[in-house]
Amino acid sequence: MADQSKKDPASAELKKAQRAADGKAAMAEYEAEAAAMRAKTERLRALRLARDAALPPGAKSSAAKSSASKSSTTKSSASRSTAGSKTKSGKKLPSVSLTDWMASQERSGRKT
Repeated sequence: MADQSKKDPASAELKKAQRAADGKAAMAEYEAEAAAMRAKTERLRALRLARDAALPPGAKSSAAKSSASKSSTTKSSASRSTAGSKTKSGKKLPSVSLTDWMASQERSGRKT
């Protein structure tokens, strides 16, 4: 039993030293990844700014156009209405007030 009492503190101290070394290595890896990410972001920002500076004023880049078209196609169906919206062919439908729409529905035989 005397051997175990001496062995336990030594092994605990060894495990503690290993955890500290692992922590330092993990932190160094994390900091290296963060520095690489910052460098990549800075490089890409510089490229984007150079590309935007080369475009004539008022011209949108293809990336801005594609992101704008994505956002317009992801609207929920609840936000779409038939009055004032566009058809599939791109033609704008005439705006109709709610009163006029209800009257046309009633005239067509719809009963609410």
